[in-house]
Amino acid sequence: MYKDPLQPGCYYHIYNRGNNKENIFIEPKNYAYFLMLWKKYLHPVTLTFCYSLQPNHFHFLVYIKEERSTTEISKAFSNYFNAYAKSINKSYGRTGSLFQERFGRKLITNEKYFLEIIYYIHSNIQKHGLYNDFKKYPYSSYISLLSDKPTLLQREEVLDWFGGKKAFVDFHERNQELMVEYLRELQKLNL
Repeated sequence: MYKDPLQPGCYYHIYNRGNNKENIFIEPKNYAYFLMLWKKYLHPVTLTFCYSLQPNHFHFLVYIKEERSTTEISKAFSNYFNAYAKSINKSYGRTGSLFQERFGRKLITNEKYFLEIIYYIHSNIQKHGLYNDFKKYPYSSYISLLSDKPTLLQREEVLDWFGGKKAFVDFHERNQELMVEYLRELQKLNL
């Protein structure tokens, strides 16, 4: 399936999952390697605001740097996903496509959606029932955004969108409570 190329100067929600919904992260070191490759291939062409790496899929919120050409951007993403897939295939004796298809992307065009997509990305692991409290999940940017440790994330900009660190935490907690209630209702209905 053809997708429009990523455009410089735009914000995107980037995502993909394993082929046949298989895991793309087999063990903890895979998550670190995926992020190391992100730094190598994609940090030069993107600014990253948040992410979540889950066993069989991932999400990122990025801004495509304006000074990059669409060809340069496309090549960086291709090299990134190919390098990771080749490593996993070699390490685990697998063959074929690791990812389901070309990575998905959704253009982010308004500020309200920024806040919603950041919460969505962080809480996705809990929504899928894979982790009890997304705020403690080690393979997302939530903890890093609240930390004072150095990061390649655009921490200050993210926190400013929410109105500061406290507002960021409050927004996530308020929405988490709603999500937990919603999931309980679905369980009662056996959905």
